[in-house]
Amino acid sequence: MSEHFRVQGGARLVGEVDVVGAKNSVLKLMAAALLAEGTTTITNCPEILDVPLMADVLRSLGCEVTIEGDVATITTPAELNHRADSEAMGKLRASVCVLGPLVGRCKRAVVALPGGDAIGSRPLDMHQNGLRKLGAHSEIEHGCVVAEAEGLHGAQIWLDFPSVGATENILMAAVLAEGTTIIDNAAREPEIIDICVMLQEMGAKIEGAGTSTLTVQGVQSLRPTQHRVVGDRIVGATWAFAAAMTRGDIRVRGVNPHHLDLVLEKLRMAGAQVTTFEGGEDEGFRVVMEGRPRSVDFVTLPYPGFATDLQPFAIALSTVSEGTSMITENLFEARFRFIEEMQRLGADARTDGHHAVVRGIERLSSAPVWASDIRAGAGLVLAGLCADGVTEVWEIFHVERGYPGFVENLRKLGAEVDRISD
Repeated sequence: MSEHFRVQGGARLVGEVDVVGAKNSVLKLMAAALLAEGTTTITNCPEILDVPLMADVLRSLGCEVTIEGDVATITTPAELNHRADSEAMGKLRASVCVLGPLVGRCKRAVVALPGGDAIGSRPLDMHQNGLRKLGAHSEIEHGCVVAEAEGLHGAQIWLDFPSVGATENILMAAVLAEGTTIIDNAAREPEIIDICVMLQEMGAKIEGAGTSTLTVQGVQSLRPTQHRVVGDRIVGATWAFAAAMTRGDIRVRGVNPHHLDLVLEKLRMAGAQVTTFEGGEDEGFRVVMEGRPRSVDFVTLPYPGFATDLQPFAIALSTVSEGTSMITENLFEARFRFIEEMQRLGADARTDGHHAVVRGIERLSSAPVWASDIRAGAGLVLAGLCADGVTEVWEIFHVERGYPGFVENLRKLGAEVDRISD
């Protein structure tokens, strides 16, 4: 069957939406369960396609995994299979995060090169270099990352770029290494803090979470734990942009508004009224846009900069804003593929290297479009809400990898969106 979203343009989104656990965190937390024998429970898991895929990866390594609603229960055996080369590995990028735990627990790993979104190259050089510093030998052989070590030892590791994936893999290997490891120029994303908190709950000794320097004192073993996944700031930001684009009024719950300080400030600059709510069950924010948004420039950078995952929404907002915006992409070279699809919808946009110039128009025009990744798919749906007529968005499996209940939430907010199977 061919499945697509049918999006009726002209909706003003109004209402409330709840955000669950972060896709960019839950898969790494599931991998961290490999570090301790016994049963680890992870709550607030998003019901997205990537979670059962990661469960399949863990099962191939010898774990017992059950997923019931938003709870994942992972029982890790004393003896793990060190080969992570199952079919599921090729379907999601985050599967490479089992590399660090396997090297830490088994002192060897064979991990198939991962799949995932078509947004540009994401080499594993920093992952491997970090493991080599810790005492492992690592090479690419027959489509797999192969790493072996007689024993891991602490080291001073400098990352050329604050890579989230490299920081996570090195961190999860270092917690069981002998001695002290210092990771300089480490990633600072909220998802890094989340995995540090979980590892500390398991008995790891980590200092500096949320800063550019992580200090890890290795321990002999870790224990299983129960941990709640941090709210998904990217999904929360998606609804914030949805309110701004459709001149709507959306209250978002379940995400720390400080994880989106820059995003919310950009929307204020575009003319939105933004209110934040801190702590407790009502934690989140509200975005209200009255009238047409104003043009704003965006530059993607590592956290706390503007996230590359939100670049498609910045472009989509710019296409219907008053004035001209410049969007600069500094992380993934293929992410501007999104603009080709926006041009099908009548967007006045052009690219030049790492830059895109977008001249806003009053309303887009409907057309069939194709999603190239998770965020591009969601951005095209939001753009379809700002177009005349009916827009068909294809390759929607991408969207369902990152947004639980996407159509249901859109309908609840007043959109006319259907999931069509032909």
